[in-house]
Amino acid sequence: MAAERNHDSAACKRVDGGISRVFGLLGKRWSGPIVAVLVDQPAHFADLRRAIPGISERMLSDRLAELGAAGLVLREVDEGPPLRVSYRLTEAGAALEPALRELGQWAKTHLPDAGPCTEALPERPAHARD
Repeated sequence: MAAERNHDSAACKRVDGGISRVFGLLGKRWSGPIVAVLVDQPAHFADLRRAIPGISERMLSDRLAELGAAGLVLREVDEGPPLRVSYRLTEAGAALEPALRELGQWAKTHLPDAGPCTEALPERPAHARD
C-alpha cells in the first residue's frame, strides 16, 4: 500500500492523443466491422446489415453517421428507381485497410476464436494493394 501512495503520477507515460482518438471512434462496438466491410467495395445499407450479424438498423444508421462525420465514410444516394443509399470509404477511411488487416492477423494469433463470423479480412492480391 505504501508503494501506491508514493506513486509518481507525473512519471507515468500518457497515452498518445492519436490512439485515444482512434479508439474513441473505432473502439465503439460495430464501427470497426462496418469499416472492414467497406474496405473491399461500397455497400448498400441492407448489404451492410446482412454482412454484420447482430447489428440493428438503428445502430448501423448511428455508426454510419458517426463514421461519416469523422470523414471516413461517404453516403451516396443512388437515383432509382428504386432509390437506394450506398456507403463507401473516403480516402481517409480506405487508409485504415493496412491497420485493419494487421489487427486481424494479430487477433488470429493472440485472441481465441469466438465462433463463426470471426474471420479476418481476406488477403488481397499484391497488385490490388498499390
